[in-house]
Amino acid sequence: MELQDSPLLKAAHLCLAGASGEEAAISATRVMEYVKGGDWETALLLLEDLGDAHPQSPEFWELLADAARLLWLKEDAHWYAWRGSEARVGAFRAGLHLLPAEDGGRSMPLLPRGRLEFLWDIGHRTSEGALSVSFAFLWIERRDPLQTGGSAPVRLLPLTPEHWRHLQPGDSITMHEARPPVGTALITEVIPPVAPST
Repeated sequence: MELQDSPLLKAAHLCLAGASGEEAAISATRVMEYVKGGDWETALLLLEDLGDAHPQSPEFWELLADAARLLWLKEDAHWYAWRGSEARVGAFRAGLHLLPAEDGGRSMPLLPRGRLEFLWDIGHRTSEGALSVSFAFLWIERRDPLQTGGSAPVRLLPLTPEHWRHLQPGDSITMHEARPPVGTALITEVIPPVAPST
């Protein structure tokens, strides 16, 4: 692959174009040096750190996902694709607590590092007053399974973001697989969408 076609180099250029501080510009320059030296994995990690420190566009995260796929880093590619979706539509971080199985919770643990889709009671009701749930993907922010009765930090990616705009840190929402709830989540952070690169 030609150096100018490197997704990491393109991502570093996006960082430089949107760099608001000297630290971000220096880090992006270091990334370019690692890419030119052939150390793609270090460049990838530095770019991820930049993305964590300074909100990046969906295109930035898609370039990181492309680079991870080229390096055969499947889990990293999924993570960067997820981050691209967060940048596109916005997301929420929350503390999730699963109900124990004996209290009507799940019988199986939730596996980490994947896109799990659940129904959420986020406070909406039908015109008749019945529960109206909303869909969101769930990403568990740890490497081991979340057992029933356990708790973990999670990220929520709404399928219809406009339904979720009223939520703020401190709000509690309920997770459902069917009618009875299987868990509760306390919103800890609202992650707004990031404008696409121009």
